[in-house]
This record gives sequence, structure tokens and C-alpha cells, in this order.
Amino acid sequence: MVYPLCVLLFLVGLYGAMTQKNLIKIIISVTIMEYAVNLLLILIGYRAGGIAPIIDRTYEGATFTPVSVDPFPQAMVLTAIVISLGVLALLIAISLRLYHRYGTYDITEIRRLRG
Repeated sequence: MVYPLCVLLFLVGLYGAMTQKNLIKIIISVTIMEYAVNLLLILIGYRAGGIAPIIDRTYEGATFTPVSVDPFPQAMVLTAIVISLGVLALLIAISLRLYHRYGTYDITEIRRLRG
């Protein structure tokens, strides 16, 4: 039920990245796509009524409960957030350098002003 909304959010970001001519709007669209993928990964690991996957070893016979939430997608999303933050910083730095060189964020103007 929620998975199509993640796909829709990704498609909105993809549409923005493909149709916009402003670098800042393209960066925002790429960030929206990254958030859609992170949301999808979190939803894959979600279980209704799930608990934290922590094993209590204070008593004999500790077991891993079957209603626990899968921790692997959560770890993957934390890693993806760190990577996307680095990508966002790199994209902003590149767009600032392009603005200082060409004086515009419009990609059609940047392509025309080769040199």
C-alpha cells in the first residue's frame, strides 16, 4: 500500500532531475530520489507489531523473537544517509564552482559558454 507512494516520490524526483534547467532544482530532485529509496528500504524491513532486535542474555535460553524488526535495512539506510550527505555536499560544491565560473545556474547557459 505504501510502496507505490515510494515509487511515486522517486518518479517525482526523477521528473524534476530530467526536466529542470536550474542546478539547484536538479540537486533537490536528486535528494528527493535518495529519500524515496531510503524510505523504501525502511518499509521493507518494517514489521507490524515488531520489537527491537535485541537478545536478552541475562537468563538461560535467550532466543531471537520472530516478531522483531529486521535491523539490516536500518543499517543500510544509515549508511545511505551518510553517503547521500557526502554526495549532496559534492553537488553543492560543484554547483557553486560553476556559478562562480559562469555566473549562472542554468545548464543551457553553461553548455553554451564553453571555455
